[in-house]
Amino acid sequence: MKHFINTILIVVLLTVAGIVFIDPTDLLPPLASSQGETVDWLFGIHLKIIAFLFSLVVVFMLYSVVVFRNKSGDLGDGKYIHGNTKLEIAWTVVPIIMVVIMGYIGVITLRDVTASDPDEMVVEVVSSQWAWRFDYPDHGLSSTELILPVDQPVRFEITSMDVIHDFWVPEFRVKQDAVPGAVNLLRITPTVIGEYKVRCAELCGVRHSQMLADVSVLDREGFDDWVVSEVARIASLDTPEARGEQLYQNQGCIGCHSLDGTIVVGPTWLNLYGRNEELDDGTIVIADEDYLRNSILYPGDQIVSGYQNLMPANYAEILSADDITDLIAYIKTIRE
Repeated sequence: MKHFINTILIVVLLTVAGIVFIDPTDLLPPLASSQGETVDWLFGIHLKIIAFLFSLVVVFMLYSVVVFRNKSGDLGDGKYIHGNTKLEIAWTVVPIIMVVIMGYIGVITLRDVTASDPDEMVVEVVSSQWAWRFDYPDHGLSSTELILPVDQPVRFEITSMDVIHDFWVPEFRVKQDAVPGAVNLLRITPTVIGEYKVRCAELCGVRHSQMLADVSVLDREGFDDWVVSEVARIASLDTPEARGEQLYQNQGCIGCHSLDGTIVVGPTWLNLYGRNEELDDGTIVIADEDYLRNSILYPGDQIVSGYQNLMPANYAEILSADDITDLIAYIKTIRE
């Protein structure tokens, strides 16, 4: 009994020390959403449980090694213990109770985090290798930067054009997979005005680490001003080249095709129009309008030598004939 009391006291002291010195706020970025408050609370509970279980295992192990070690000159066998029914029942029942309690807490917190709001704003998130696009159906806008009003409940409708991605802003805590052919929901209410980053939390290819997007949380007046300015800017795109540049940014082209000659995943668009391109079968083609249009609609037909077939094959369903004409017009302007 003496040894049992000693170990319990040490376990309690070590657990308290762990809880005091391991502050969850030091391990996480600043909190910036109402859903994150629930997540941080649950994370704090897990850390306390981890501190206790770590102390329980380590203290009993080290205490046994030190106190019950073989004494010098003692060559006899240790005391034989057949078992302890009460202890075996305890270490079976107690974990079951803990699992049930944590399961219940998990259900409650998941319900709180995913709860809908009658005043929520819809933002459609479209991911592709390796770019993000944010559509605002209520305002008729698309942007490569996520702009949100503070304290406004937002329902994100998230999908992917190619492989599985994962929408994640660390300061918002919650995240959601972007799956091709499916729309997954994520609800976030930003609570702190500031600048953040969208990151992809699912390994999605060679430029996964660079799949970032800027996030700006503004006050309501600032958000309304942004909407007005974006509507005016888009209305001013009265040339094919300007509309093509907008498509280059919003449709994910920027993630694979540089404008300055840098080689990334796909061929650079610098001096592309009229250039001789060697295909993977050894043939040479001229990058004229027909070639560019075919490469957009059927990217797997003519692969440039040295590159892989990574471009999404569904742009024929996404882009109109006018959109493709605008893109080609923009490509023509990208010259040294």
